[in-house]
Amino acid sequence: MTDQNLAIVVLAAGQGTRMKSATPKLLHPLGGIPIVSHVLATAKELDAAHVIAVVRHERDRLADVIGVDMPEAVIVDQDEVPGTGRAVEQAIAALPADFEGDVLVVNGDVPLLDAGTLRELIATHRSGSAAATILSTFPADATGYGRIVRTPEGRLDRIVEHKDASEEERAIGEINAGIYLFGLSQLRDRLAAVTTDNAQGEKYLTDVIGLLREAGFDVDALPVSESWLVEGINDRAQLSDAAAKLNALIVRTWQLAGVTVQDPATTWIDVKAKLAPDVTILPGTQIRGATLVETGAIIGPDTTLLDCEVGEGATVKRTDATLAVIGAGATVGPFSYLRPGTVLGENGKIGTFSETKNATIGAGTKLAHFNYVGDAEVGEQSNLGAGVITANYDGVNKHRTTIGSHVRAATNTVFVAPVRMGDGAYTGAGTVVRKDVPAGSLAITVAPQRNIEGWVAEKRPGTDADKAAQAARAADAGRDESGE
Repeated sequence: MTDQNLAIVVLAAGQGTRMKSATPKLLHPLGGIPIVSHVLATAKELDAAHVIAVVRHERDRLADVIGVDMPEAVIVDQDEVPGTGRAVEQAIAALPADFEGDVLVVNGDVPLLDAGTLRELIATHRSGSAAATILSTFPADATGYGRIVRTPEGRLDRIVEHKDASEEERAIGEINAGIYLFGLSQLRDRLAAVTTDNAQGEKYLTDVIGLLREAGFDVDALPVSESWLVEGINDRAQLSDAAAKLNALIVRTWQLAGVTVQDPATTWIDVKAKLAPDVTILPGTQIRGATLVETGAIIGPDTTLLDCEVGEGATVKRTDATLAVIGAGATVGPFSYLRPGTVLGENGKIGTFSETKNATIGAGTKLAHFNYVGDAEVGEQSNLGAGVITANYDGVNKHRTTIGSHVRAATNTVFVAPVRMGDGAYTGAGTVVRKDVPAGSLAITVAPQRNIEGWVAEKRPGTDADKAAQAARAADAGRDESGE
């Protein structure tokens, strides 16, 4: 049920210079989706009456992602005045005039913060008399963070940013986690009084806490025991740390749901992936994007699946696959490459060093090894021998190959598209199929073999091959004389 007394402000205006990237910090992927998408997903779980995202740097790119993840969110552009205080000031100005509830402020670069922790914050705030309630934590290293300064009675007094803190204040281990819950009326009144008179020249949201205290309001701080929940991402090292923590949580969740993950340390699973009970994941495997794996399937080792579907009981070993569908009971690999548009039917096989693209391969059909099948349709229960390929590109356009059911294509057959091969047809080894083959026919293009006697002695005299040939002829002659 929608919380009509809750508005959420997502701060997403920062440039993220420490990432040293052309990609905005909040759009860097984490668990298969942008950093900001995690924050928006958490906001969606809280079902607030209003969600406002404040953007500035690369605003159009961020707005596009926000629009897809949360179409109902209102996007506000931060102006030239820097600082989180200004961002929130502009955000609350976009709220409906009749809204008088609570405003939850979250950072777009804190992706691991869960809805349960925020619900606890909301409940604590609403059960007390504080004008504002914030999250705090005790990290191993507080350097760079705003410190929580408490009164002698242990109540929250003020927040001091690291650059503005004294040595005594920097010795404080409790930091501001950057997550705030305010009553709207008190927040609006104090924001108007916040200045940019500080080391950074910014309008700090944290100054609201001190102003509330000066006005006689109580302010509360709810400590979070697990610091990683509220850690922000500012550089690539922190992104890597967050990815490892998130992945460990995802892997454990699937393990508890009945999935065997043989080596969690080398298994990566994206947040949108879905795994059925009794799936087995072997070491060195990445389950990326919206990949779906059905019960009994075995994935890995050393396999990457991106946006794939894997049927019940299938086996996928040492394979790279993208946007592919693998049928129930099918086997893929080792060392297979499935490109977008591959559909492998039930109990089919794509074997060693085989590549497929935009190809439908019927139930029970086998591509055992060293095959390339692109822009093709292959029927059921066919067998394409070693080295069989479809030559689908003429240098300008791609063309399709259609191969029927119960076809037997012998080793090193080349299908030069566009071409069709009827059901039950065969090819001879080394055949180049350039025209359609009727059902039940044998296609062969092999020229008669011709042996040129003495060619090595004439063209390569004195070589090791010539010497070996002479020795062999001598041995043959000796056997003929002895009658052996």
